[in-house]
Amino acid sequence: MNYDFRYAAHPADFKNYDTKRIREDFLMENVMVSGEINVVYTLYDRLIVGGAVPTDKPLKLEPFEELKADYFLERRELGIINIGGNAKVTADGTVYELGYKEGLYLGSGNKEVVFESVDPKKPAHLYLNSATAHTKHPNNKVTLDMAVVAEMGSKESSNERRINKLIVSDVIPTCQVQMGITELKTGSTWNTMPPHVHNRRMEAYLYFELPEKEAICHFMGQPDETRHIWMKNEQVAISPSWSIHSASGTSNYSFIWGMAGENKDYSDMNHLTQQELK
Repeated sequence: MNYDFRYAAHPADFKNYDTKRIREDFLMENVMVSGEINVVYTLYDRLIVGGAVPTDKPLKLEPFEELKADYFLERRELGIINIGGNAKVTADGTVYELGYKEGLYLGSGNKEVVFESVDPKKPAHLYLNSATAHTKHPNNKVTLDMAVVAEMGSKESSNERRINKLIVSDVIPTCQVQMGITELKTGSTWNTMPPHVHNRRMEAYLYFELPEKEAICHFMGQPDETRHIWMKNEQVAISPSWSIHSASGTSNYSFIWGMAGENKDYSDMNHLTQQELK
């Protein structure tokens, strides 16, 4: 299990970052690595993001030094969404099977969490979001047919998309973690446009279902001082609460959004127009 640590940045300082610094602080490049668990601990609402790709051996979720915990979920909750082959997740002896685009919520207090692939030749790609938890909620598997669905955008504005709200308070109880999948329709490339910000929570995006030779241009920063990050398939962009989070791709794609903070109301956001961006 590998981990990295990211400090928070003031938006006034962020304005002076070059491309290298932006990528170092806000991009997680190696998320899904065969036979490994890779996570980033960010000081934006202390969200941990990462991926697990079990192959011929199970992978156990272990605590690392900065957690100062006896086990990973001692004071944390965990959201998982599978974007690979069929998976088994065992939490304190209970086995949950996850197919493609199926999610699992694990509450605080689960002492042993183990990831496995049903077929090592078609390994699971398990995307992980973990936030601090003030109480214990029950473990819950969530499938797409349980999701709260919103159809957004249009073909004319190149942002026709389906938002599947999976691990959200309207579906299951959580402390902070909120996760879902947005799927762009064929011919659409823009996500989260018109843009918004929400000071009460941060967000992270994992882009996937992007063809190998295509790319994503993720936009971030304050609305009047934007920057961009070029990204590949199955990489994560970390978005502070003061930043927009939007992208356009050279193909349509999907992404998993995950949020943590003091407010779980999905509609709680400050909307902006395209004309306000600079």
